[in-house]
Amino acid sequence: MKAIQFNASVPRYALGLALSRIYTPLLWSGLSCTFASDVPEPELPGPDWVKLRTRYGGICGTDLSAIHLHTSPYYSPFTSSPFTLGHENMGTIAELGSSVSGWQVGERVIIEPTLWCEPRGFAEDDCCEYCAEGIVNQCQRTTEGDLAPGLSIGVHKETGGSWSSAFVAHTSQLYRVPAEISDENALMVEPFACGLHAALNYFPQDDDTVLIVGAGTIGLVTLAALRALGSKAEILISARYDFQAQAAERLGASQVLRGKDLYQQLANHMGASIHQPIIGKPFLVGGPQHTFECSGSDGGLDDAIRVTRSGGQLVIVGVPGIAKGVDWAPIFDKELKLNAAYIYDHAERWQGQTWKTYDLTIDLMQRGLVDLGWMVTHRYALDDYSQALRQHGDKRNHEIIKAVFEFKE
Repeated sequence: MKAIQFNASVPRYALGLALSRIYTPLLWSGLSCTFASDVPEPELPGPDWVKLRTRYGGICGTDLSAIHLHTSPYYSPFTSSPFTLGHENMGTIAELGSSVSGWQVGERVIIEPTLWCEPRGFAEDDCCEYCAEGIVNQCQRTTEGDLAPGLSIGVHKETGGSWSSAFVAHTSQLYRVPAEISDENALMVEPFACGLHAALNYFPQDDDTVLIVGAGTIGLVTLAALRALGSKAEILISARYDFQAQAAERLGASQVLRGKDLYQQLANHMGASIHQPIIGKPFLVGGPQHTFECSGSDGGLDDAIRVTRSGGQLVIVGVPGIAKGVDWAPIFDKELKLNAAYIYDHAERWQGQTWKTYDLTIDLMQRGLVDLGWMVTHRYALDDYSQALRQHGDKRNHEIIKAVFEFKE
């Protein structure tokens, strides 16, 4: 089968950095780390695993960051190369391991990609301290057990990923897709769960002003999660493009901030004051109490630090890299509360119950409180992966919110 793979070797990485300065598509031409390859379908690692036929494989910002060689090398010990890209997924069960029960071939499913203790073969009473509490996004054994190193499906050489027609998953990672939920909404469970985890753990007060930096997929799903959970806070969101602004308004933004004068717009809206250092960017006094940084960019992080008010909460939701040009002095001076919301887990608290983030997402979708299928705006055949990656880098001319690789039967 055809798969889009990533091989994190030093020669490929170094060549990719050099070639990308000449022509960006060389990053996925086969000369750098990303390339198309014919590979065998992955085999079941054990009797409690299943094989999936991919319906949709989502194109995520973290995939693009890896392809463009922006991902921090911090993550390299938690991958195993070469791996097939793609962790956002929706598909059907194609094959059952010998000990699998309660599942049937042909069922529509999504996979929670995290390779925590249980998929790695550790018994329930032998899980790490975090997985034992349901905090699977902090698993301490992502390089141990029956599998090669890898944080998740999509960065693991044995499981495959959703940028191919088939991949494998452990039964603990399976979630049924109810009949009421479309394939497109099912695909959006994974990104929405990231926003939901952030919203649940750092829920604002109703009289707070919230700023979401970045109206890409993660910024939009964080906004959607806050509203789905009933937040009445004033939510401002910065957007680069008209189509992102329209999406944010549809999802319940109080106001969309457009253009390059973010600081002035915030100052005008909130009555904050702008202060200009002798060199460098300005900063605000009296900005939003609560900021979610969802762009994953150095500039977005720097802006979030500079505009959040003294004693305010800054939550990093977009995956950061090695930040350049970020001034940390405002964090110290304003005593900001700096936190992060990393993907999702099995220990969310909501309305007196403990939830898996995926289960709560599916519940919200079933009850009609979340509908994100319309955010899947672009579909590509895997053979058109080069076009997909080029167009994703040109959102001014291609109004992409969520793009997917589509696999037709």
